[in-house]
Amino acid sequence: MYGMLCSAALNINKLENTMQTRFGVAGIAKFHTWNLLIENNQNKSTQEKIKAVNDYFNKNTQFVDDIVHWKASDYWATPLETLGSGAGDCEDYTIAKYFTLIQLGVSVEHLRLIYVKAQIGGSSSKIFQAHMVLGYYEQPNSIPLILDSLVSDTDRADKRSDLHPVFSFNSDGLWVGNQAQPQIDPTARLSRWRDVLDRMKQEGF
Repeated sequence: MYGMLCSAALNINKLENTMQTRFGVAGIAKFHTWNLLIENNQNKSTQEKIKAVNDYFNKNTQFVDDIVHWKASDYWATPLETLGSGAGDCEDYTIAKYFTLIQLGVSVEHLRLIYVKAQIGGSSSKIFQAHMVLGYYEQPNSIPLILDSLVSDTDRADKRSDLHPVFSFNSDGLWVGNQAQPQIDPTARLSRWRDVLDRMKQEGF
Protein backbone atom coordinates (compact mmCIF):
# COMPACT_ATOMS: atom_id res chain seq x y z
CA MET A 1 0.00 0.00 0.00
CA TYR A 2 2.57 2.54 1.12
CA GLY A 3 5.23 1.49 -1.39
CA MET A 4 2.78 2.29 -4.18
CA LEU A 5 2.70 5.89 -3.00
CA CYS A 6 6.30 6.29 -4.09
CA SER A 7 5.86 4.99 -7.61
CA ALA A 8 2.63 6.78 -8.45
CA ALA A 9 2.55 9.89 -10.62
CA LEU A 10 1.88 13.20 -8.94
CA ASN A 11 -1.61 14.63 -9.13
CA ILE A 12 -0.40 18.10 -10.11
CA ASN A 13 -3.82 19.76 -10.04
CA LYS A 14 -4.60 18.44 -6.58
CA LEU A 15 -1.16 19.41 -5.29
CA GLU A 16 -1.54 22.94 -6.67
CA ASN A 17 -4.99 23.26 -5.13
CA THR A 18 -3.61 22.15 -1.78
CA MET A 19 -0.82 24.71 -1.98
CA GLN A 20 -3.23 27.45 -3.03
CA THR A 21 -5.58 26.69 -0.14
CA ARG A 22 -2.92 26.44 2.54
CA PHE A 23 -0.17 28.81 1.39
CA GLY A 24 -1.71 31.09 -1.25
CA VAL A 25 0.13 32.55 -4.24
CA ALA A 26 3.51 32.24 -2.53
CA GLY A 27 2.88 28.52 -2.01
CA ILE A 28 2.06 28.00 -5.69
CA ALA A 29 5.28 29.78 -6.66
CA LYS A 30 7.31 27.51 -4.38
CA PHE A 31 5.58 24.43 -5.76
CA HIS A 32 6.45 25.49 -9.33
CA THR A 33 10.08 26.06 -8.30
CA TRP A 34 10.19 22.56 -6.81
CA ASN A 35 8.59 21.10 -9.94
CA LEU A 36 11.22 22.90 -12.03
CA LEU A 37 13.94 21.35 -9.87
CA ILE A 38 12.57 17.93 -10.79
CA GLU A 39 12.24 18.76 -14.51
CA ASN A 40 15.75 20.23 -14.76
CA ASN A 41 17.43 17.29 -13.04
CA GLN A 42 15.44 14.37 -14.44
CA ASN A 43 18.22 13.33 -16.84
CA LYS A 44 21.17 14.07 -14.56
CA SER A 45 23.36 11.47 -12.88
CA THR A 46 22.37 10.18 -9.45
CA GLN A 47 25.21 12.12 -7.83
CA GLU A 48 24.03 15.33 -9.50
CA LYS A 49 20.46 14.68 -8.39
CA ILE A 50 21.59 14.15 -4.80
CA LYS A 51 23.58 17.38 -4.76
CA ALA A 52 20.78 19.40 -6.40
CA VAL A 53 18.13 18.17 -3.96
CA ASN A 54 20.32 18.57 -0.89
CA ASP A 55 21.30 22.11 -1.93
CA TYR A 56 17.73 23.09 -2.80
CA PHE A 57 16.21 22.26 0.58
CA ASN A 58 19.20 23.41 2.62
CA LYS A 59 19.13 26.80 0.90
CA ASN A 60 15.35 27.29 0.75
CA THR A 61 14.24 25.92 4.11
CA GLN A 62 14.72 27.65 7.45
CA PHE A 63 15.28 25.45 10.49
CA VAL A 64 12.47 25.95 13.01
CA ASP A 65 11.59 23.63 15.92
CA ASP A 66 8.23 21.86 15.73
CA ILE A 67 6.90 23.46 18.88
CA VAL A 68 7.40 26.91 17.35
CA HIS A 69 6.52 26.06 13.75
CA TRP A 70 3.65 23.57 14.11
CA LYS A 71 2.71 24.06 17.78
CA ALA A 72 3.42 20.36 18.38
CA SER A 73 6.25 18.60 20.19
CA ASP A 74 7.05 16.26 17.27
CA TYR A 75 5.35 16.84 13.91
CA TRP A 76 6.47 15.25 10.63
CA ALA A 77 5.55 17.60 7.80
CA THR A 78 4.72 16.55 4.26
CA PRO A 79 6.97 17.86 1.47
CA LEU A 80 4.22 20.33 0.52
CA GLU A 81 4.07 21.66 4.07
CA THR A 82 7.83 22.10 4.17
CA LEU A 83 7.85 23.78 0.75
CA GLY A 84 4.87 26.00 1.46
CA SER A 85 5.99 27.17 4.88
CA GLY A 86 9.66 27.41 3.89
CA ALA A 87 10.62 25.96 7.25
CA GLY A 88 10.96 22.74 9.19
CA ASP A 89 13.17 20.63 11.41
CA CYS A 90 15.54 17.78 10.54
CA GLU A 91 12.74 15.24 9.92
CA ASP A 92 10.99 17.64 7.54
CA TYR A 93 14.16 18.28 5.51
CA THR A 94 14.81 14.55 5.31
CA ILE A 95 11.26 13.59 4.26
CA ALA A 96 11.19 16.31 1.58
CA LYS A 97 14.56 15.22 0.16
CA TYR A 98 13.53 11.56 0.21
CA PHE A 99 10.36 12.04 -1.82
CA THR A 100 11.98 14.54 -4.19
CA LEU A 101 14.71 12.04 -5.06
CA ILE A 102 12.06 9.39 -5.63
CA GLN A 103 10.32 11.76 -8.06
CA LEU A 104 13.69 12.09 -9.80
CA GLY A 105 13.75 8.34 -10.37
CA VAL A 106 15.99 7.25 -7.51
CA SER A 107 14.72 3.87 -6.30
CA VAL A 108 13.38 3.52 -2.75
CA GLU A 109 15.79 0.64 -2.13
CA HIS A 110 18.72 3.10 -2.36
CA LEU A 111 17.30 5.55 0.18
CA ARG A 112 16.79 5.40 3.93
CA LEU A 113 15.78 7.97 6.49
CA ILE A 114 18.29 7.53 9.32
CA TYR A 115 17.72 8.42 12.96
CA VAL A 116 21.07 9.26 14.57
CA LYS A 117 22.54 10.64 17.75
CA ALA A 118 24.55 13.66 16.64
CA GLN A 119 27.61 14.47 18.73
CA ILE A 120 27.68 18.19 19.41
CA GLY A 121 30.93 20.05 20.13
CA GLY A 122 33.64 17.76 18.79
CA SER A 123 34.90 14.19 19.21
CA SER A 124 35.50 14.53 22.96
CA SER A 125 32.06 15.95 23.66
CA LYS A 126 29.54 13.99 25.69
CA ILE A 127 26.63 16.02 24.34
CA PHE A 128 24.38 14.13 21.91
CA GLN A 129 21.25 15.31 20.15
CA ALA A 130 18.57 13.32 18.33
CA HIS A 131 18.78 14.06 14.61
CA MET A 132 17.58 12.66 11.27
CA VAL A 133 19.45 12.53 7.96
CA LEU A 134 18.89 10.88 4.58
CA GLY A 135 21.20 8.12 3.39
CA TYR A 136 21.84 7.09 -0.22
CA TYR A 137 23.06 3.48 -0.52
CA GLU A 138 24.58 2.58 -3.88
CA GLN A 139 24.25 -1.08 -2.83
CA PRO A 140 22.28 -2.48 0.15
CA ASN A 141 25.47 -2.95 2.19
CA SER A 142 27.31 0.14 0.94
CA ILE A 143 28.47 2.92 3.21
CA PRO A 144 25.82 5.57 2.47
CA LEU A 145 26.18 9.16 1.37
CA ILE A 146 24.61 11.43 3.97
CA LEU A 147 22.26 14.30 3.09
CA ASP A 148 22.16 16.49 6.19
CA SER A 149 20.20 19.69 6.88
CA LEU A 150 23.14 20.98 8.94
CA VAL A 151 25.94 20.28 6.43
CA SER A 152 26.08 21.40 2.81
CA ASP A 153 28.40 18.61 1.59
CA THR A 154 27.14 15.06 1.02
CA ASP A 155 29.89 13.03 2.70
CA ARG A 156 30.08 9.28 3.17
CA ALA A 157 28.89 8.11 6.56
CA ASP A 158 32.38 6.92 7.53
CA LYS A 159 33.53 10.55 7.33
CA ARG A 160 30.77 11.67 9.70
CA SER A 161 32.11 10.43 13.02
CA ASP A 162 29.73 12.86 14.73
CA LEU A 163 26.72 10.78 13.66
CA HIS A 164 25.83 7.57 15.51
CA PRO A 165 22.99 5.65 13.77
CA VAL A 166 20.14 4.26 15.85
CA PHE A 167 17.75 2.94 13.19
CA SER A 168 16.81 3.62 9.57
CA PHE A 169 13.74 3.11 7.42
CA ASN A 170 12.14 3.77 4.05
CA SER A 171 8.78 3.01 2.48
CA ASP A 172 9.60 -0.71 2.35
CA GLY A 173 11.35 -1.57 5.60
CA LEU A 174 12.95 -0.67 8.90
CA TRP A 175 16.50 -1.48 10.02
CA VAL A 176 17.68 -1.41 13.64
CA GLY A 177 21.38 -0.70 14.24
CA ASN A 178 23.48 -2.87 11.93
CA GLN A 179 20.65 -5.28 11.18
CA ALA A 180 21.20 -6.93 7.79
CA GLN A 181 17.54 -7.46 6.93
CA PRO A 182 14.76 -4.93 7.41
CA GLN A 183 11.56 -5.48 9.31
CA ILE A 184 8.81 -5.21 6.72
CA ASP A 185 6.16 -2.48 6.97
CA PRO A 186 7.74 0.34 8.98
CA THR A 187 4.29 1.93 9.28
CA ALA A 188 3.46 -0.68 11.92
CA ARG A 189 6.26 0.67 14.13
CA LEU A 190 6.32 4.35 13.15
CA SER A 191 2.95 6.02 13.59
CA ARG A 192 4.26 9.43 12.48
CA TRP A 193 5.57 7.89 9.24
CA ARG A 194 2.18 6.29 8.60
CA ASP A 195 0.50 9.61 9.35
CA VAL A 196 2.68 11.65 6.99
CA LEU A 197 2.14 9.13 4.16
CA ASP A 198 -1.63 9.30 4.67
CA ARG A 199 -1.56 13.11 4.57
CA MET A 200 0.59 13.08 1.42
CA LYS A 201 -1.97 10.89 -0.35
CA GLN A 202 -4.69 13.36 0.59
CA GLU A 203 -2.59 16.20 -0.84
CA GLY A 204 -2.11 14.56 -4.24
CA PHE A 205 0.99 12.35 -3.98
